[in-house]
Amino acid sequence: MDFYEVARTRRSVRSYTPDPIPDDVLNRVLDLARVAPSGSNRQPWKFILVKDENIKAKLAQLCGGQTFIVEAPLVIVACGENIHHNRGEYMGDMSMLVDVSIAVDHLTLAARSEGLGTCWIGMFNNEPVKKLLQIPEDVNVAAIVPIGYPRGKAFKEPGKRKKLSEIISVDIYQ
Repeated sequence: MDFYEVARTRRSVRSYTPDPIPDDVLNRVLDLARVAPSGSNRQPWKFILVKDENIKAKLAQLCGGQTFIVEAPLVIVACGENIHHNRGEYMGDMSMLVDVSIAVDHLTLAARSEGLGTCWIGMFNNEPVKKLLQIPEDVNVAAIVPIGYPRGKAFKEPGKRKKLSEIISVDIYQ
């Protein structure tokens, strides 16, 4: 599948079949996250692969009750190690969020290329998720991503989006 088609048809999937993800497919998806760029090539990420139904149910509750998360055969919790210097000036210690987000974006696009659906969950309570998954103090959750084969037709061109002229300025912010 052409990269542009992958990027244009990736969607947030909120309904999954129970079909397991073959190991070779999952490894290809995870490997694309692994090779994502990061500041100073730190790769401050770690991915927790959650398969246990009870843990997925608890995660769903910590994500504002988004119960569709439990349907996915796998939930990936993307974590980032805090960077203890002011890389990027105002970004500070939490600049790892940018790096982990780049890796998660690679992951979601690779998943789409493999026919898998994902949903980038940003609504979660960090501290209880950390406690549930025994994540160390110096690490934070950047995203929670259910992944699996979509139920029904999930992939299509984007809906309404701003025009290019609305999001581009040249030389100065206009």
